[in-house]
Order: sequence, then structure tokens, then C-alpha cells
Amino acid sequence: MENNNLENKEGICEVFDSHEDVVNRIKERIPDENEFNDLSEFFKIFGNPTRLKIISLLSIEDLCVCDICETLDLNQTTVSNQLRILRANNIVKYQKEGKMARYSLTDLHIEMIYKVGLEHILE
Repeated sequence: MENNNLENKEGICEVFDSHEDVVNRIKERIPDENEFNDLSEFFKIFGNPTRLKIISLLSIEDLCVCDICETLDLNQTTVSNQLRILRANNIVKYQKEGKMARYSLTDLHIEMIYKVGLEHILE
């Protein structure tokens, strides 16, 4: 039984005595609750493999829906639904070129988030 208590205490302070100056300094700098909620919703967008695949493709090159469907071997309905979610969350944008819509990432931040996440899991 004592071994279980030791295992459960691994990685925690043996004495709980917070440092008020550190806590106050950190509290001044962390985002507020609404910002954490918005950030959580933002990261949920990256929680779908199909959306990640689309982001991956668009980090390489701007593409029309047909090219995305063909590359991912998915039907147009599936791709369009995921693109709608990505557009609604300001992850991708599109530009009409005649009868075609060419999709791209909204900005470099999205590409960086994707690439840093991928780099992290490949370590």
C-alpha cells in the first residue's frame, strides 16, 4: 500500500506552499476565460482527420474542390462539408476563377499550426 502512495505522489510538491508573487504575475498574463473557450473551439477544428488532410494539401498548394476530392479519394459532398466548416472558422478561404472555386489557407498562422503539430508528433 505504501508503494501506491509513493507512486501517486511522484511529480508533485511534498509541501504545498504556493508563491504568491509568481501566481499574481502569471494571473496578469494568462488569457481570460472567453479567450480559452475560443481557443478550445479553434483547436477542435484540427481534431478531424479529413479537415487535417485538406489543411495539409492547402499548405502545399491552393486547390479547387475537384483536386481535393481526387487527391483524397473523397466525394464532393464530404469535401464540401469539411470546407464549409473550415471557411466558417476562418481556416480556409476561396476565390472564384470562372466556374471553379480555388481554396487556400487564410494565412500563414494556419500553416504554421499544422506544420508545428505534425513536427511534434513525428519527433
